[in-house]
Amino acid sequence: MTNWVYRFGLSVGSAGKNCARMLGGKGANLSEMAAIGLPVPPGFIISTEACHMFSDKSSAFHSTLSIEVSEALRDLEECLGAGFGDPERPLLLSVRSGAQVSMPGMMDTVLNLGLNNLTVDGLARHSGDARFAWDSYRRFIQMYADVVLGIDHGLFETALEKAKAEGRASSDAALSVGQLQSLVVLYQAIVVQHTGQAFPQDVEEQLWGAVGAVFASWNSDRAKIYRRINGIADILGTAVTVQAMVFGNKGGTSATGVAFTRNPSTGAPGIFGEFLINAQGEDVVAGIRTPHPLTVAKQQAAGTHNLCLEEAMPLAFRELENACSLLERHYRDMQDIEFTIEEGKLWLLQTRSGKRTIAAALKIAIDLVEEQLIEPNEAVLRIDPAQIDHLLHPTVAPDLEVSPIARGLAASPGAVSGRIALDTCSAEALCAKGDPVILVRAETSPEDIHGMHIATGILTARGGMTSHAAVVARGMGRPCISAVSVLQIDETTRRAHLGEHEFDEGDFITIDGSTGYVYPGQIPTVKGELSEDFMKIMVWADAARRMRVRANADSPEDAETARKLGAEGIGLCRTEHMFFEPARIAAVREMILAGSQQERQCALAKLLPEQRRDFTRIFEAMAGFPVTIRLLDPPLHEFLPQTEAEFDALAQSSGLDVAQLRRRAEELREFNPMLGHRGCRLAVTYPEIYEMQVRAILEAACEVDGEVTPEIMVPLAVSKPELAAMKQLIDRTATDVFAETGKSVEYLVGSMIELPRAALRAGELAEVAAFFSFGTNDLTQTTFGMSRDDSTPFMIDYLRQGLLSRDPFINLDVDGVGELMALACERALKARPSIKLGICGEHGGDPYSINACERMQLDYVSASPFRVPAARLAAAHARLLAGVNVNTEQAA
Repeated sequence: MTNWVYRFGLSVGSAGKNCARMLGGKGANLSEMAAIGLPVPPGFIISTEACHMFSDKSSAFHSTLSIEVSEALRDLEECLGAGFGDPERPLLLSVRSGAQVSMPGMMDTVLNLGLNNLTVDGLARHSGDARFAWDSYRRFIQMYADVVLGIDHGLFETALEKAKAEGRASSDAALSVGQLQSLVVLYQAIVVQHTGQAFPQDVEEQLWGAVGAVFASWNSDRAKIYRRINGIADILGTAVTVQAMVFGNKGGTSATGVAFTRNPSTGAPGIFGEFLINAQGEDVVAGIRTPHPLTVAKQQAAGTHNLCLEEAMPLAFRELENACSLLERHYRDMQDIEFTIEEGKLWLLQTRSGKRTIAAALKIAIDLVEEQLIEPNEAVLRIDPAQIDHLLHPTVAPDLEVSPIARGLAASPGAVSGRIALDTCSAEALCAKGDPVILVRAETSPEDIHGMHIATGILTARGGMTSHAAVVARGMGRPCISAVSVLQIDETTRRAHLGEHEFDEGDFITIDGSTGYVYPGQIPTVKGELSEDFMKIMVWADAARRMRVRANADSPEDAETARKLGAEGIGLCRTEHMFFEPARIAAVREMILAGSQQERQCALAKLLPEQRRDFTRIFEAMAGFPVTIRLLDPPLHEFLPQTEAEFDALAQSSGLDVAQLRRRAEELREFNPMLGHRGCRLAVTYPEIYEMQVRAILEAACEVDGEVTPEIMVPLAVSKPELAAMKQLIDRTATDVFAETGKSVEYLVGSMIELPRAALRAGELAEVAAFFSFGTNDLTQTTFGMSRDDSTPFMIDYLRQGLLSRDPFINLDVDGVGELMALACERALKARPSIKLGICGEHGGDPYSINACERMQLDYVSASPFRVPAARLAAAHARLLAGVNVNTEQAA
């Protein structure tokens, strides 16, 4: 029989150490903390299986679930000597979500559950603090109304602000008992107004309403968007943690806060976090109030006079510090801990592996190896390849003469400029125009997740380093500044005020999430540099991986950048990209529009030395590493003049008649150029084009000192006779070049597999080709019959409706395109066991796709230069996750 409920912190039937799949990450960690003796309020967990049943039964609970919950509640009441709904000594509960994979702020929570018009008086009498009791009740009504009843929380916030203004209260904590009682009456009236029913007084009804809301929040729009962004499976579901309340809002000896066992921005060791006296946890994480630092050191570094926890509650601080140390050693990772101090006693409410910047992740991983808590292989696996790009985040130029206009907390690093967007809708509209966006909010909430994802940066007026904006921005790698106290937003005029400076929505500002400074307008930035910590991790990663990592580089500058970032050759050099420079495009157009082979060869003669010079510099930059050069691929019409002025200029430079040039251009235009006269089909008609390019490649190779092995790639070949004809052209040209120069170099001839027929006929193509490189951009297009340039509008619908689990142009379609690749590899290796296999589409820099390439046993992946570091790390992950035992220290 299925068990739906698991207890923790109770002597009867405690869960102990259980798996996150069943209990969710929060529930599993609470159970484990209780089992090792840490101070955890007792409670029970309703499993993820119940969530699945709830979804399958259209928001209905399983018939036996209520029985198990009632039994667990009785155990909790006996343990605490309080009664759920008891008007004399009420037991209050927190009801929280807990997915298997941490999704900060994405799902719902209800605190202080169990309060009603009777139990609030009992809580006041039992605690001896009426103000605390009524403050808890007004919090509960607002949270329950929002989460369970679906009433806009802004209505309650407006009422709260009005009550503070009328009562001349400087903060929520300054409201009197009478003012809080009046606020509760007003809150209940808002519920009646918007639901037609009184606020529920039955505590059982409250509990099941909250449990149902938490289950339902798994399928909320914001949760789905977060899962889609972070690649989290929809089928996991969430558990519900029901836990006895402990109160941080019981006066000056009570507090609530968040602590990290190391600095989540830098990775520096030592407790790091924030807290609020006389508050509840939502005040901290929701950014409603700006919190204070935990330590004296942080207080001094921030230059603030606000009391820190170390000074305000030294005994509780020492206990928290010890718990942080124990939990980090236990989980062997930096922890993110939520805590409450109730009248001086510390309670731990949650621990999880903390979100961190990539710089912090690198330092923490290395430090944990040196502290002998983890092995180098595990350190490599701790670094998310997708985050490596964040190391290259730009910073504000050091010689900047513009003064900042505001400063907040440096919540997530990187400097970016963008147009101000005051909400997600505005962010989407500006992004649709191609503009970078800074999302500017008083504070962010989970509903802002899509706006945060598409924004280049985030700026908030409130919140601390552990607010929603800060945590989510760090996870996404978005620069973020929080707690900019001078920021005021006027929703009516759609303006943002930063102190004395006023900006309309759509104006440019610049934020530097590394320093916390805000600047007016667009500010120059400089690129970041790879750190020593990164280099150390990459030594371990390079020792662990099997696949080589090359770069897609189309110029000498790209090649030099790629080598600096660790590329082991070039997997794709697109020669057509060399044609668009102003000094060359005229000769290219002259060649295309030529009326005879002789005229075409004359124009090609002008291009030959330019291409040879580029190839020479690329070979030199690669210093002996392999260089794969793709011969001309796109249809010729892409190079044609577009304007009258361009036609006139070409006529003047070539000596040809303008009318004749226009007629020739019209003859070359195609209805479907992607499937038209391009790739090796061009060389079938105009062999002199490929002859010029091959000559330039091999003459450059003969000029370069040192070992050079060009890999000449023929695009779009689909049959053995077609590829054999191209190889004969290449070999014939090579013979001529070697005879003329008196030098020779080894070279390979291969093909790009970018059409389904080429993949299916890979066996016969391999009889000619020495290597294959999968061009997965076009292979995906032609397999799906879908243009990557035109699919974006409807791809969103496919992902949202679950018709596709991933965008196949971002993550390799393993089941379709991947199967074609695997079949091609199998047939190619059978025909030529020594054939070299790689991938050069954009998927070559995507960690998910690289993992698939490892399973196919490709020899290398090729990525754009700035994605090379991430690809190196992803290749190491792929091999380690395949179960290969690698001694990275010995190999290094």
